[in-house]
Amino acid sequence: MPVTRLGARALNRATLARQLLLDRADLPILAAVAHLCGLQAQEPQEPFAGLWSRLRAFDPEVLSGLLVDRRVVRTTLMRRTIHLVTAEDALAWRARHHAMLRQRMLGVYRRDLDGVDLDEVAAAAAEVMADGTPRTMPELGRVLAERWPSAGPRPLGEAAVAALVPMVQLPPRGVWRRTAGAQNLPMAAWLGRDCDPPAPDGTDPVGRDLVRRYLAAFGPAATADLRAWSGLAGLPGAVAAVRDELVSFRDERGRELLDLPDAPRPDPDTPAPVRFLPAFDNALLGYDDRSRIVDADHRGLSVAGERAVLVDGRVAGLWTVDDGTVTVTPLRRFSRADRAAVAEEGRALAGFLSAGDHHRVRVAASRR
Repeated sequence: MPVTRLGARALNRATLARQLLLDRADLPILAAVAHLCGLQAQEPQEPFAGLWSRLRAFDPEVLSGLLVDRRVVRTTLMRRTIHLVTAEDALAWRARHHAMLRQRMLGVYRRDLDGVDLDEVAAAAAEVMADGTPRTMPELGRVLAERWPSAGPRPLGEAAVAALVPMVQLPPRGVWRRTAGAQNLPMAAWLGRDCDPPAPDGTDPVGRDLVRRYLAAFGPAATADLRAWSGLAGLPGAVAAVRDELVSFRDERGRELLDLPDAPRPDPDTPAPVRFLPAFDNALLGYDDRSRIVDADHRGLSVAGERAVLVDGRVAGLWTVDDGTVTVTPLRRFSRADRAAVAEEGRALAGFLSAGDHHRVRVAASRR
């Protein structure tokens, strides 16, 4: 039978629906973090804006409580970036990401760590951290450099914290409206049990789960998109194992897109509200082909950490907060209706960020 083609607008509306951006969801916060497969979070306060844009009646203190209560954690996972994920997902997924984390770390520090036995570094770091004292990356690096002085504290610290030993960043870092440095502790010590080990029979149940979970939050998508989101190269076997569960489409370029059969694929003409995305939001970074949501001229903005404004489901502007005022800079011409909708959502965001103290927004002149 002929394969259905999905145009850019159909993919856009599916993406918005999966990402909870087409209509704010009534999900509990923990369930939303799980559905989204976590939120990229190297900027500690950004996930709060991301969830505010996705959930009705979002209470940032509840998310802070989940972090303090160890039900969500900040840890290095997909793409070797800090993500805010559920504790259960962190424990289940960390071993599957270990080889990728190690390889990407070596891509940065291979020369510094030449001749260093990384397994010995991992064992030494674990021994140091076994005293239960949280440490910053530089603190751990300086201790390790006493044994491997030629490598230097920074490469050793980053290798240990971001790749070799499963670690979490402890609160108050990541707590709502708090500023704190990154204090690290082994994940097993913080969560009370070791990470799940790889399957002993060589199967890849975690990989299969990642495929299904990714499609639920990001599909329909190509395998290249799955790689771009996860950073994992070794998922073809997992995709093959679940292919019989999936449906297939083609995009306008002819790429095969896979999806869960019952996942939402809204009518392309479904109205899309204005939404404000935080820096490094996975709605943008979770794809190899980001054309479903951002024009090619603006593709690099998300990587640079710019915060995006979606108008009719596409990146149409950038936003910042200056002295408590949400300032929007259009990337294209806004119609009068667009400008009014952006201002209304911007006022609501300003109220959220200021805990209701004010609702100041400024929309700059549109680019022509």
